[in-house]
Amino acid sequence: MSRIGNNPILLPEGVTLDIQEDLIIVRGKLGELTQSYSGVIFENKNGVLNVINPLETKDSNAKHGLYRALVNNMVEGVSKGFTKELELVGVGYRATNQAQILDLALGYSHNIVFDIAPEVKVETISEKGKNPIIKLRSHDKQLIGFVAAKIKSFRKPEPYKGKGIRFVGEEIRRKAGKSA
Repeated sequence: MSRIGNNPILLPEGVTLDIQEDLIIVRGKLGELTQSYSGVIFENKNGVLNVINPLETKDSNAKHGLYRALVNNMVEGVSKGFTKELELVGVGYRATNQAQILDLALGYSHNIVFDIAPEVKVETISEKGKNPIIKLRSHDKQLIGFVAAKIKSFRKPEPYKGKGIRFVGEEIRRKAGKSA
């Protein structure tokens, strides 16, 4: 039995749901998202969506909370959207963007040019005396997480000096280094 799966999803103003046999489509002011599903039943009554688990098997119990969380993220995404911020920590680390193309200088012999999906809006902030910041905005939580993880993988934060790409506010466990 899933505690998360039993929670209802409140649909905000302007969000519409289209529930088909094995596909759910969520539309809102920021876009449209689709998700296929199986093993659960969606029930929409007066702007409140409930996920019903009809079988009570191990597989359907796992899917109950999963699909409720996925659809809740879809509803939140098309109504409010999601934002992720990455910080470049290191001397000479820079980030610039031209539309959807992100250009990163991360201490390698060449710049890394990364083409970002059109559903994700990118913005770079460079202020003197502060670390450069990459802001990502999208209505799709899975896609923005994938793009942020891919950018972070270009230069992961290392534990000795703390240099690399990290999320804003992320704590890096530091190591002491050599002792004489």
